[in-house]
Amino acid sequence: MTTGSFESALPSRLPSGRHGLTREAVVASQRGRLVDAMAQVVAEKGYPAATVADVVERAGVSRRTFYEQFADREACFLAAYDFGLAVVLGRIREAVEVSPAAGWREQARAGVEAFLALLASEPAFARSLQMEILTAGPAALERRAGMLVMFSGVWRNVHDQARAEEPALPALPDEVFTILTAGLEELIRDCIHSRGTDALPQLAEPILRTVVAVFGGRPSA
Repeated sequence: MTTGSFESALPSRLPSGRHGLTREAVVASQRGRLVDAMAQVVAEKGYPAATVADVVERAGVSRRTFYEQFADREACFLAAYDFGLAVVLGRIREAVEVSPAAGWREQARAGVEAFLALLASEPAFARSLQMEILTAGPAALERRAGMLVMFSGVWRNVHDQARAEEPALPALPDEVFTILTAGLEELIRDCIHSRGTDALPQLAEPILRTVVAVFGGRPSA
């Protein structure tokens, strides 16, 4: 997988037998395995049915190791969510930075396509980020609310760049970016539910057309 993917960002599994890894490296590897296992189990069973026993079995670590890393199942799931979100942001940033001099439309396309491609390549994390987060309780919903605020800010910045390039575009109130972000999240969830994660890259064109329409711009030729 390419740099920035979930798999490459996770610490590697420990080698079998004796090894020279430090305690910190061991803990990091165990934590990474547990985070990955949590995403996989939740994607298969749903958050309400997922158990610590399921996670430690999938990760290949002891129950004691789990509780050395996380207070409980919720803490592990939130760590998986935070990890997934950080990788998503990293992938979007990488895609946009490839052509820093590109116009806002090209950068928006690069970011959207990279985001959707990453979710499609990591179905377990896609389901955790987009669907199971809604079933995981108040702390998870608070985490998701923070994500929506953050991505609303991203779209606000894109709009600022768009207006700098196309001064005729209208100013927009902040709630427009909140609604845009929430609407795109719902579109992605519906696609995962009805067509599966493999279909997510097909959303790039309708998403980009929507962004242009919301910003008040003319469609690309």
